[in-house]
Amino acid sequence: MAFKEYGSYDAVGLADLVRKKQVSAKELLDEAITRTATVDPRINAVVVKHYDYAERQIDRGLPDGPFTGVPFLLKDLDLLEGTRTTSGASILKDFVADHSGTLARRFLDTGVTIFGKSSSPEFGLMPTTESRLFGPTRNPWNTAHSSGGSSGGAAAAVAARILPMSHASDGGGSIRIPASASGVFGLKPTRGRNPLGPDRGEGWGGFSCGHVVSISVRDSAVMLDAIHGPEPSSPYVAPPPERPFSQEVGRDPGRMRIAFTDKSPYGDAIDPEIAAATREIAQLLAGLGHHVEERAPPLAADPAVVMAAIVGANTALTVRLIEQRLGRAATEHDLEILTLASAHNAQKSTATDYVAAQLAAFQISRGLANFFEGCDVFLCPTLCSPPLRIGELDTMSKDLSHIAPILRRYMPATSMFNMSGQPAMSVPLAWNKAGLPLGMMFSAKYGDEGALFRLAGQLEQARPWKGRLPPVRA
Repeated sequence: MAFKEYGSYDAVGLADLVRKKQVSAKELLDEAITRTATVDPRINAVVVKHYDYAERQIDRGLPDGPFTGVPFLLKDLDLLEGTRTTSGASILKDFVADHSGTLARRFLDTGVTIFGKSSSPEFGLMPTTESRLFGPTRNPWNTAHSSGGSSGGAAAAVAARILPMSHASDGGGSIRIPASASGVFGLKPTRGRNPLGPDRGEGWGGFSCGHVVSISVRDSAVMLDAIHGPEPSSPYVAPPPERPFSQEVGRDPGRMRIAFTDKSPYGDAIDPEIAAATREIAQLLAGLGHHVEERAPPLAADPAVVMAAIVGANTALTVRLIEQRLGRAATEHDLEILTLASAHNAQKSTATDYVAAQLAAFQISRGLANFFEGCDVFLCPTLCSPPLRIGELDTMSKDLSHIAPILRRYMPATSMFNMSGQPAMSVPLAWNKAGLPLGMMFSAKYGDEGALFRLAGQLEQARPWKGRLPPVRA
C-alpha cells in the first residue's frame, strides 16, 4: 500500500498532508483504489468505477480547495459528465451523462478526485441499498445486514475506510439512515442550503437535498462551507450562516435546551436497546450541562402518507420520461416492481391529492416550528430498530404489502424533517449487543446547522467514534 496510515485520517487531515507535500494526490488515489479492490467484494459499495476519470483530474491539475487530492465517491444518482450514472436501474445501466450537476461541479471545485460512484437503490426509493442491477450493499459491521439507504454505498464505503468522506443525499432520511446503520456521521442540511440544479430546482417537492457522510464532524462542516449557496435556478435560499460552519466545530455550544424521546412518533414500541441508548445519550447531554427534558413534537398528519403521495408522483414522472425514451411502456424487465407500482399508484391519484399531501407536509412543518420555539435541539433515535437484514425489503416481490409496515417500524422519524426543511444529523453514539451501530438523530431550527455542528463537535469529544472500526474494513 502506498500510504499505510491513510485509514486513520479524516478528509481534512488527508488534504493537509497533500498541501504539505507529505503525500501526493496520486498516492491517495492509488490507496483508495487498492482499498476498494481489497474490501469492496465483501460489501459491494462502489458499483461504478471510473479510475481513469480521477487520474485525468490529477494529470490536468486539481483545483486549490479544502480537499485537494482527497479521493471521493459520487452517489450513483447524480450526473458527472462523461461517466456512467445508472440510478441503480437496469434500464439505465449503460447511461453516460453528457453534463455534470451543479453539486458535482462544486465537489470538483473543492479538489476531490472522484474515482467512482457509490451504490443506491433504484432511484433512491428505499432505506436499504439492494438494487436488482448491482445486488445488495452489505453492512461492514455484519454483512448479513443492510448498510441502510438510499446512500448505502456511501456510508458502507466510509465505514469500511475505503475513503473518509463520500457524497450522499437525503429525501426522506437517506443521509441519516445509512449513517446510523453504518456507524458514521451524516448531516442533512437545511432546505435550499445546497444546490440541486441545473436540471431541477427541487427534489421530491422540496424534501431532497445533497451533502456527505463522513468519519468526522469537521469533514462535514468544511465541505458544507465549500459547496453551500444558491444557484440562479434555486427556488428558495437557506438563511445565511452566522459564521463559517467549520468554526462551529469545537465552539462551546453553551447550555442548550434539548428535548428528547425514546419512542416512535406513532407511539409504537421500539427496539429496547435503542430506547435504552437514547436515554443514555440524554443523560450524557445533561452531564455536559444541557437542559434536557422528555418531550416530543405532535404530528399534525401522517408522514408516511405524505411521502407516498409526493414520492409516488415524482417516481411516476421518472417512469414517464423513461417510457418516452423507450417509445413503449416500461415492464418488470426494465424497472423494479416497486418502482412501477409506486408510479402506477400515483397515476390513479389526482392533482388535488398531490396538493392535499403538500398541505399535510406544511401542517407537519408548522407543528415542528411551534415545537422548536421551546427547545434548541430535539433528540430521538435515527432508526427505531437495528439495521435491516439483507432481503427483508424485497422490491421485486409480487406482493409489496410487507414494505409499509417495515418502513413504519424502521424509520418513522426521519422524513418529517425533510418536510419541514430543518437540518438534522445522525451521530454514531451507540452500538447494540450484537455489535450493530445505533445512530442518534438531532434536529435543530430551520437554518441552524451551526447548533448541530457545535453539539456534534462536543459529542465527538465526549464519546469518540472514529477509532471504533467494523470487522469488514480496508
